[in-house]
Amino acid sequence: MRLATIRTGTGTSAARLDGEVFTEIPGHADVGSLLADEDWRQVARTATGGQRHRRDEAELHTLVPHPSHVLCAGLNYREHIKEMGRELPAHPTLFAKFADTLTGPADPVATVPEDPEMDWEGELAVVVGRTAYRVREEEAGRYIAGFTVANDISMRGWQNRTTEWLQGKIWARTTPVGPVLVTPDAFDPARATLRTTVNGAPVQEHPVADLLFSPEFLVAYVSTMIPLHPGDLILTGTPGGVGRARTPSWYLRAGDRVEVTVDGIGTVSTPIT
Repeated sequence: MRLATIRTGTGTSAARLDGEVFTEIPGHADVGSLLADEDWRQVARTATGGQRHRRDEAELHTLVPHPSHVLCAGLNYREHIKEMGRELPAHPTLFAKFADTLTGPADPVATVPEDPEMDWEGELAVVVGRTAYRVREEEAGRYIAGFTVANDISMRGWQNRTTEWLQGKIWARTTPVGPVLVTPDAFDPARATLRTTVNGAPVQEHPVADLLFSPEFLVAYVSTMIPLHPGDLILTGTPGGVGRARTPSWYLRAGDRVEVTVDGIGTVSTPIT
């Protein structure tokens, strides 16, 4: 099953994608609202009375506009860790984002005068489907509603002002998420490839199977510390190929377009303004 949050004439609505048609799911303004319903799978599967929209005409909102948590794993692809000159860590490197950082999968992201070092990080993201607290890795898959695509656009100058990354990661409306949530029965991360392009030029292409800490491990690990709630997002990290690690470094500028695609899910396509 494929779910999205679409913009409508009166706001937003959760919707199910069937082929080339989105069907609105009545009573749910977004995918986060839908996931808060314990019977969300049945509700989404059987929704038939909502307004329908052609896929190529629908305007997509960020998938979950108001998650209670947005957690991110840094340095989680083996190749990227080596690219950055580090040893493989024994534990995940985690940082947080806030709902204010999220934006739609085709929305523009603006450059900021305070930091000219805007970089891309294509990522697979996990969407939590039920409250998870202190769950074991072997059961964590049951708490995953599905997977989506994200771009952790980062302000490297601010990120590297200190050893803590937060200030380079939480700029408003800089994290596109979407286009859809794909449920685990229709998507296998171990068989997917993540690709990022800038102005059509390939910059990242890597199998998701190279993740050091799996989606299930991350759900279990984070839930050891805090309860995860329906609609929470976990960005699983980016592979090698980011702009800062290049020689010379390559940063995003106004007029660029950065696109992140994960096989079996789709693409976030972000114009830089």
